[in-house]
Amino acid sequence: SADELRGMGFDTAGGRFTVPAPDDRMLGELFGELADEVRTTCMKEGRLLPAYATQRKVAERFPGDDPRRSRLREGLMTLLDDVLFIEDPRRKGYFHPRIAPHSTHAYRRLDGERRAAFDRLYTDFFYHRHNRFWQESALRKLPVLLSATEMLTCGEDLGMIPDSVPETMRALQILSLEIQRMPKTPGELFADPAHYPYFSVCTTSTHDMNPLRAWWEENRELSERFYREVLGMEGDAPRTCEPWICRRIVDMHLRSPAMLAILPLQDWLATDAALRSPHADRERINIPAAPRYYWRYRMHLTLEELLRQEPFNATLREMIIAGGRR
Repeated sequence: SADELRGMGFDTAGGRFTVPAPDDRMLGELFGELADEVRTTCMKEGRLLPAYATQRKVAERFPGDDPRRSRLREGLMTLLDDVLFIEDPRRKGYFHPRIAPHSTHAYRRLDGERRAAFDRLYTDFFYHRHNRFWQESALRKLPVLLSATEMLTCGEDLGMIPDSVPETMRALQILSLEIQRMPKTPGELFADPAHYPYFSVCTTSTHDMNPLRAWWEENRELSERFYREVLGMEGDAPRTCEPWICRRIVDMHLRSPAMLAILPLQDWLATDAALRSPHADRERINIPAAPRYYWRYRMHLTLEELLRQEPFNATLREMIIAGGRR
């Protein structure tokens, strides 16, 4: 509530911490030579005018892809995100912290004491305060859904999840989802498939992230660390995710204790130099950050062509058997 926040040093009166309040430095960073135009046409007394008060309104006012409109649109979108708290639309006077606040100007402008107070509030709100609520809600709703099918159920327990989630999933016999690039142990950079729980599904990538080859090329520092720390190699990592690397990664997952290893076709094909797609950057299925992203991934081989690849299919069969999966 507003009273709770005030007691923690965050007085939201007048829109403080809940409405963007950019300074000249921020406007310069976001808009460059267009900063003066934004001040005179989009703002009054340091706040955005109502015509630019939501991202939907901004998108409608600045359609198209020409450089000027794009910079104004993207800058205003970022500016609208520059808050620490969002008011509950159904309960005036109640707020929740915004997700991922630490990269905002609003957070960086806090002094050390208030920043520490915000961090404590943020951690409590997302990881502790509602644990019982989420658990009770899950135990009320999920059994009804589970009883409607005889299928084995897997939960996408990734990212920011309350502490009560693993316990609740175990109680309901819902398998967890394990991804090497998204470790669940604090402090880990990469999860170890050899330590995955039995009651889980493991995979090398999902439709919402880059498959192995594109991931390898998106962050050189990460691929270098994976090359040395996970694969145990020395020297510089290859610039591309070579077939032998993909085979090593796939093999790790096949040999993991996870009940099921369900891997994307792109990552299976990546293990073979002759069959992998010539365009690693076209293998991703979805980009969650792009709400209008068009799902257009297509295999570069037909099923008939794939069935004729007897050496490849024999190799996969051997890997699956060696991993204890039949």
